[in-house]
Amino acid sequence: MIWLIVGILILLAALGAPLFAVLGAIALIGFYSAGQEGIAVAVEFYRLSDMPALIAIPLFTLAGYILAESKTPQRLVRLTNALVGWMPGGLAIVAVLACTLFTAFTGATGVTIIALGAVLYPALRQAQYGEKFSLGLLTASGSLGLLLVPSMPLILYGVVAQQFQPVSIDALFKAGVLPCLLMVVMLGVYSAWHVRDVARPQRATLGELGAALKDAAWEIPLPFVILIGIYSGKLAASEAAAATALYVLLVTVLIRREIKLGELPRVIRHAMVLVGGILVILGFSLALTNWLIDAEVPEKLFQFLRTHIPESNPFLFLLALNLFLLVFGMLLEGFPAIILLVPLVLPVAVRYGIDPVHLGIIFLANLQLGIFLPPLGINLYIASARFRQPVMTLVRAAVPFFLIMLAATLIITYWPGLSLWLAR
Repeated sequence: MIWLIVGILILLAALGAPLFAVLGAIALIGFYSAGQEGIAVAVEFYRLSDMPALIAIPLFTLAGYILAESKTPQRLVRLTNALVGWMPGGLAIVAVLACTLFTAFTGATGVTIIALGAVLYPALRQAQYGEKFSLGLLTASGSLGLLLVPSMPLILYGVVAQQFQPVSIDALFKAGVLPCLLMVVMLGVYSAWHVRDVARPQRATLGELGAALKDAAWEIPLPFVILIGIYSGKLAASEAAAATALYVLLVTVLIRREIKLGELPRVIRHAMVLVGGILVILGFSLALTNWLIDAEVPEKLFQFLRTHIPESNPFLFLLALNLFLLVFGMLLEGFPAIILLVPLVLPVAVRYGIDPVHLGIIFLANLQLGIFLPPLGINLYIASARFRQPVMTLVRAAVPFFLIMLAATLIITYWPGLSLWLAR
């Protein structure tokens, strides 16, 4: 009977019911069927206050929203264009780099497409880049950066994974650098080859380079401070988040004055609405996770898989895992996918000998792909609204970039050292 009710609730979720309500209902029904009181769900919300790493999510989110409201996107594009815009496919490489950095700081791929799309798409078309290529590049590049510090999805994966394994947020930040660099390089090389016949702009003059550096003087130190602080062990993720939020707030509001004090409450409210939604879903998800553990669902899932995929064959398990994550990445947004799937996947993956940190990178690499794939890839619809193009036009335009990122994801999957070298 309980599985029938759960099935009905999942169907309601597919039809648009709020995810937190569905998760909460399943958790309450599960605990009730096990003879436990519903207070077990409320306890999980209390446990959120005991997670030190969780404070990084609202702080990094606030910093990202403030950056998105300022003129940072334009300065970022100008600087990267002055540095690499003269190279073969230079403007395409500029788009890839700018989208990667901006997504890393905002943690929201849709914000990147909206904020940078307005700047980069006209520039690509003016530089004689094809319409199809430009649309595909920006739609795909919008998801880059989820693997790069201070990516909010990485933090969220770490928070959820810590319920099962001792996973360090700092280790996840380190593990994402080389895989992210691999994707950026592969997309950059393809872009340079694809537009090899387009006339190259002249190298930026020293005056323009100096002006771009001066214009972005306050933004340039930020990623280095975070990276050096975390990788040297001087700053924990939560401390880096606090330093980032304070720095961005001071620079944008008091020094540059691009956001007036009167506008600040609106920006903070928008950022905290997103954070509140994540925390509500996370609280109910942790309750659901405890019920799944009590009901031995991960163990039963492992036993089922072991009958088809031997423990001695992690290669086949990783292939099945990629397909599984890719399908669910198309159906769920990034944050709900992490919260819902990690409790099921992580305990099983560990039994197959997969490192939890490496699994996190595999997880997010697949979500980067699923987020711009039909039928429900959210970036497709954001890009469709931003560029005023039919969704299927964007799907066709993004196919070459999807194949490149898929190849990179397979390399990341079957080469654990790429993720674990810096982390370990």
